[in-house]
Amino acid sequence: MELISLLTASVGIMLASLAGVMFMQGSLKTWTQSNLKYLITFSSGVFIVVTYNIIQEALEFASSPIIVLISVAGGFLFFFILEKMYPEVHCHHGDKTCLVTNNKKSARKVLIGDGLHNVGDGILLAPIFMLDIRLGFVAALGIFVHECIQEISEFFVLKASGYSTKQAIVRNFLVSGTILIGALGGFYLSSFEMFVGPLIGLAAGAFLYVLLVDLIPDSVHYSKVEKNAKKYIAWGILGIIVILCVNIASAWYLEKEGLQGHGHLDENSLHDEHDEHDEHDEHDEQ
Repeated sequence: MELISLLTASVGIMLASLAGVMFMQGSLKTWTQSNLKYLITFSSGVFIVVTYNIIQEALEFASSPIIVLISVAGGFLFFFILEKMYPEVHCHHGDKTCLVTNNKKSARKVLIGDGLHNVGDGILLAPIFMLDIRLGFVAALGIFVHECIQEISEFFVLKASGYSTKQAIVRNFLVSGTILIGALGGFYLSSFEMFVGPLIGLAAGAFLYVLLVDLIPDSVHYSKVEKNAKKYIAWGILGIIVILCVNIASAWYLEKEGLQGHGHLDENSLHDEHDEHDEHDEHDEQ
C-alpha cells in the first residue's frame, strides 16, 4: 500500500514537468508572468504547514530530539551545498541571473541540478509515506506546487538556451523521472527502522531550506518592490488554508475507506509488536 501510494505520488510530481509548456503558451503565458510571484508566496504557505507536520512526525517517531535536530540540519545543509554547486536550480523566471546565464552549458547544469534535486525528493518522500500515508500525500502536494513553479522557470531557461518546445518538454520530463529512482531507494532504506527517523528529519530539513532560503525571501523581495505586503500575506494565508483543507480531506477519506493514515512504521505499533514478542518468549520459557 505504501509503495503504491509513494509511486503514484511520484508520478504525479513528474507531471509537474509539463507545467512549463502549459503555462508558458498563449494567454496563460501573460498571466503566469504577472502572477508567478504570487504563486511563489502561495507555495510558501503550503510549505509552512508541510514542514511543521514533518518536523512534528519526526519528533514523535525519533528516539531522541537530538537525532531530529542533527538530521534536520543535515537536510538543510545538503540542499545548501546542492544550490552552491548548481545555483541555477532555484533560478526563477524573470530573475537577472536567469537572463545572464541562458546558454546550453547553463541549461545542462539546470537539468543536472534538477535531477539531483528530484532524486533527493524521492528519497525523502519515501519514509514519510511509510510512516503516514496521509502526510505523504500532503508532502507530495507541497512538492508538486513548488515543482510547477520551478518547471515553469526551467522551461523558460531551456527555451531561451536554444531548445525547441519539444526538446524542452522531453528533457524536463526525463529529468523529472529521477524522482522514481529516489523513491525506490528511499523505500528500501526506510525498510530499516534505524533509518526512518533520520530520513524524516532530512526531509524536514530539505523543506525548511526551500521555505527559508528560496520561497520566503523571494516573497519578501517582491512585496518590498511592489510595496504591497498585505497582498502577499493574503496569498501565503491562502496557501496555508488550502493545504490544511487538503490535510483534513485526506484524513476524512482514509477514515471513510477504513484505511489508517499511519503506515507499518508507526512507532507505537512497533513497540506493541515488540512487547507481544516478549510475552510470547516468556510464555515459551514457562
